[in-house]
Amino acid sequence: MTTTGTDRLATHRERLDAAIAAIRGRGYHSAFPESPSPRVYGETAAADGKAAFGAHLSTTYALDTPGSRGTVITEQSPFGITMDVAYPRTVEDGLDELMAAAQQGISDWRKAGIDTRTGVTLEILARLHQRVFELANAVQHTSGQAFVMAFQAGGAHALDRALEAVAYAYEEMNRYPAEATWEKPAKGDPIRMEKTFTVTGRGVALVIGCNTFPTWNSWPGLFASLVTGNAVVVKPHPLAVLPLAITVEVCREVLAEAGFDPNLVTLAVERAGDGLAKPLATRPEVKLIDFTGGTEFGEWLEQNATQATVFTEKAGVNAVIIDSTDAFKAMTGNLAFTLSLYSGQMCTTTQNIFVPAGGIETDEGHKSFDEVGAGIAGAMGKLLGDDARAVEILGGIVNQAVINRLELAPEYGEVVLESRAIQHPSFPDAVVRTPLLVAIDAKDDEVYGRECFGPVSFLVRTADTAESIDVFRSTVTEGGAMTAGIYSTDPKVLDQARDAALDAGVALSENLTGQVFVNQSAAFSDFHGTGANPAANATYTDGAYVASRFRVIQSRRHV
Repeated sequence: MTTTGTDRLATHRERLDAAIAAIRGRGYHSAFPESPSPRVYGETAAADGKAAFGAHLSTTYALDTPGSRGTVITEQSPFGITMDVAYPRTVEDGLDELMAAAQQGISDWRKAGIDTRTGVTLEILARLHQRVFELANAVQHTSGQAFVMAFQAGGAHALDRALEAVAYAYEEMNRYPAEATWEKPAKGDPIRMEKTFTVTGRGVALVIGCNTFPTWNSWPGLFASLVTGNAVVVKPHPLAVLPLAITVEVCREVLAEAGFDPNLVTLAVERAGDGLAKPLATRPEVKLIDFTGGTEFGEWLEQNATQATVFTEKAGVNAVIIDSTDAFKAMTGNLAFTLSLYSGQMCTTTQNIFVPAGGIETDEGHKSFDEVGAGIAGAMGKLLGDDARAVEILGGIVNQAVINRLELAPEYGEVVLESRAIQHPSFPDAVVRTPLLVAIDAKDDEVYGRECFGPVSFLVRTADTAESIDVFRSTVTEGGAMTAGIYSTDPKVLDQARDAALDAGVALSENLTGQVFVNQSAAFSDFHGTGANPAANATYTDGAYVASRFRVIQSRRHV
């Protein structure tokens, strides 16, 4: 055992305390600067990070995985560059060895105590921050995010979410005293007992990464499980391995330096089609699972990985209701950015926009249903009119399945805004598409009632705002949603929308017309997901998200 971890906690104490204060107050807080400006990170940081990323290409990643068999190359950049990074390949017949190695260091990790585990974990986050430009390039070229978004969402904001999870875990683990003296009055001397309460992890945690946000969606669960005393096996999406390989490398490096078994964090890379997630998820040693991805597999995990506590973020049908507005131009501009950011490849992007057939009242006078659609389309055209600017908003299409859905969607209704291909000025082989907007009727719920992931949104014609709210409530209750929005100048309508959002269990944004968008989520203040509808059974981040990752085990003795 070592005191290094407690020393590290002292080093990072100010950062932890600020994070704890932020989750209590819910105001703005960010521990890691989101601007990649040289004024913030230094003149050479961007070039150094890009070079570090480039050094990984066409090499074998130097990372040990117990039970691995040979290597595998799985990634293809949406921007068209050649990756060819080889990783140790984990296969089903090596899982016994992997699990044995993962469990080997758990006892020492538990004995280290809360402060030591927290200090080591905070040091890992600090080391990841030192490599934030390298990580941003890795996220960009595996997810298709434009660089600035990859730096923010895949780097700074992901670090904030990870720190948030650690702060919640630290609070929850310290809810109980480590020792207590118990006295019960009795005839003569009281009955006295000395009691010890030890926070202990559940065992092995499994993190199943996604293609679109490999760090942002994986780090909260990874670090919540690690700091609470568990070993963690990270299984990346085959198309987005490098960001999590870097993550695991840093985790192992810091753990080893602090005197712990580096196999407390391991990387399990599979070839596409291996189906490794199912045998991994149902291993008896696995007691915690974090998953982001499609509904079908998320539900399979919930139904079949019964030996584990499963945290899932799945698909949903995010919606915005338009009733009226006193800022039509600003509203359509806000929606245009919402629909365009990362080509709609976000679990928070609006899919369904409910508009009354009779139109809406605005500061520019009455707008018909068609004029509302034209306003949104016009705002997107203006936003994305310059190709060089557009690619920095849109990024690249992450995989062929998104293109397939995009090509099929015009058949669903009347095309309000066509999707077009854009030539990326820096990456000629990148696949870039602008969003598609299709008008359909409220009766077409078989279309808009399921997720159509990617740059596809539906302008849904309803009888009136009352029907918009009713349809919103029913689709989210049945299909789930991560986000919802309402535009109205009528306080009664806003109240009705709030009630509907509470009924459906989804977070609501009201009258967004500025530089905050419905598909953005701020760490330490906004809860990402609610755990109250089918889109997700947990939230980033709250007490419930971390408390199930450990147990408090007591011992007692007479004094």
